[in-house]
Amino acid sequence: MKKQLLFLILSILSSALQAKIRLPNIVGSNMVLQQKSNTRVWGWASPGEKIKIKTSWDNKTVDAKADGNANWQVNIQTPQAGGPYTITLQGQNTIVLDNILIGEVWVCSGQSNMEWSFNNGVTSIRDEFKDLSNLKIRLFHVPKTTSKTPQDNVDGSWAVCDSNNLKAFSAVGYYFGKNLSRALDVPVGLISSNWGGTPAEAWTPESRVEDEPVLKEAALKNKPKASWPVTPGYAYNAMIAPLVNYQIAGTIWYQGESNTETASTYTELINTMIDSWRKAWNKDFPFYYVQIAPYKYGSSNIGALLREAQIRNLATKNTGMVVVSDLVNDTLNIHPVNKSDVGIRLANLAIAETYGLNKDASYKNPLFKSIRINGSTATIDFYNAETGLQIKGNAAKEIFIAGADQVFYPASVKIKGNGIVVSSKQVKTPLAVRYQFSNAGIGNLASKAGMPVVPFRTDNWTLSTDKLK
Repeated sequence: MKKQLLFLILSILSSALQAKIRLPNIVGSNMVLQQKSNTRVWGWASPGEKIKIKTSWDNKTVDAKADGNANWQVNIQTPQAGGPYTITLQGQNTIVLDNILIGEVWVCSGQSNMEWSFNNGVTSIRDEFKDLSNLKIRLFHVPKTTSKTPQDNVDGSWAVCDSNNLKAFSAVGYYFGKNLSRALDVPVGLISSNWGGTPAEAWTPESRVEDEPVLKEAALKNKPKASWPVTPGYAYNAMIAPLVNYQIAGTIWYQGESNTETASTYTELINTMIDSWRKAWNKDFPFYYVQIAPYKYGSSNIGALLREAQIRNLATKNTGMVVVSDLVNDTLNIHPVNKSDVGIRLANLAIAETYGLNKDASYKNPLFKSIRINGSTATIDFYNAETGLQIKGNAAKEIFIAGADQVFYPASVKIKGNGIVVSSKQVKTPLAVRYQFSNAGIGNLASKAGMPVVPFRTDNWTLSTDKLK
């Protein structure tokens, strides 16, 4: 009899627990919801349970009902930026989400240069601590975890951006969010989901990698590591898939160093990753990324080839790239310490391209357009150089010119309008020009606004450092 009574009590308690509304961790107090959007709120409850969701910004109530798999979801219309607000959910239990802001939400992802924080040695963050109370920024940090299959929840919670919470948060992400928030005068929510050392395959659904023979073959070259996943989909399943119901404005990305050995497939890999993310979110959101910085890799020109692959990703719609070669003062450090300017450049890109503000050429990097040979000189024209170019210093660095023998010699450069005229006494009839096309070379060509010229080569010859004079 006692056993039966105990079983009955446990059954009642279990039933009560099962009946409670549950929410994914990404939906919680302190969050930022994307403004002026049809935003999804979702969770779990007992099958058939009815739930009422009330939003304080319009005092409207919408109804939801858990299906046979215990899932429920509703769409709510968010107003323009503002807050704080509350959302009240009522079923068998009541949940009140408070201190909610409405604004712009961005995902910050990639490997260690996106991950790097104050705790990793980005000491400039210390100077930000005193001003954080004036910022309407909220942080969600996704912990490092993997899964063989896509997950529907992730550990973590939204936090106010104070000195304690910021210390372990992406420095690039923070500087991006700070400058975006100030330019738009709206709250910004930042979701940091990154893992140092990870190749892009880990952030791409396994099926998408397996379906492309060249990507599948390249993925096999990623050797297993003790400190990060390399298996296709493992980071995506655990650190991106749980977020895709959450409405976002866009993504910033800083990754590529771990894919230098397979640079020839990187363009296709990133395009595949972008496409898979956009399909998962059901939104062609902007994807802005950082071209990897100069660094002395062990193999010849692998860094240059990866940067070249990243340039080709610009052909994908709604993408943008920032160059950071001028921010590097130590090419033996794969983690350049200047993260503030990286975040500022990404923010300026978003402010202009996504939000349509300050849309002049000052935020753009001059990009190779064409080459014209005239006798012993080569004229290079650029996109994004309408106001002209400059050489930072007495003479141009890291620019080479070659003729039919494919031997590259250091070249002299003269600025001409929105282009440059390149020549060398050693090359009577030039055919090709290369600029900053090496692992660790740092050039000094820039726009009048100070934005560095994107590294380039005008040829498709086999790269070989033994032909560099």
